[in-house]
Amino acid sequence: MEKPVALPPLRAVLFDAYGTLFDVYSVGLLAEQLFPGKGEALAALWRDKQIEYTRLVTMAAPGGERYRPFWEITRDGLRYACKRLGLALGAEAESRLMNQYRALSAFPENREVLQALKDLGIPRAILSNGDPAMLDVAVRSAGLHEVLDHVISVEPLRVFKPDMRVYALGLSVLRQAQPGLAAKNVLFVSSNGWDAAGAAWFGFTTFWLNRAGLPREELHVAPAVEGRNLHELLALFGLGEAGA
Repeated sequence: MEKPVALPPLRAVLFDAYGTLFDVYSVGLLAEQLFPGKGEALAALWRDKQIEYTRLVTMAAPGGERYRPFWEITRDGLRYACKRLGLALGAEAESRLMNQYRALSAFPENREVLQALKDLGIPRAILSNGDPAMLDVAVRSAGLHEVLDHVISVEPLRVFKPDMRVYALGLSVLRQAQPGLAAKNVLFVSSNGWDAAGAAWFGFTTFWLNRAGLPREELHVAPAVEGRNLHELLALFGLGEAGA
């Protein structure tokens, strides 16, 4: 982890879900079984179209008129990706891939890090594009429901990140237990550079979880901290990278 600049006191942590706590590319293993030689490409294009569609429906109708649950958009992204790659996606293969996405593999350090924050008394929540039912399955499948205070979905807003209303929703939920909590006192953690940028524009202190060692987005905003795994954020709370 790069040495962070002086940070404001951190009183809560918001986590993105998909890509941050749950490995969106883990579906590539099943995709490879179904479509030999195409699994990695399918997983990557599927994710790209999923995110692109969330942005399009939000930009086209900021009032939420074109909103569709993340589950449905995820399915649409899968169908497009298969067509683009020339893959015959039958009903059984689609069902298997979507069920795999419902219970994505969780990154191995998740529970340890969340438990360490819980032991410190730091509120912990997910703020995600996912719809509530989708998130509930993912969280319970990963055994994280006991180490999270809130799982916050964009569904009540009917828009997706990086719309500023989504970040405001996360802050408002945290303020229920901490009235007057300032955005700068919330650490927002995301593996998605564009999401970290949106959160920084909103005013959160951001931790970009750059697992893949990617270059920073050219958006003229930088994360407060950049790390390669979740253990590294524990140093921001005086625990050190290993949580000891």
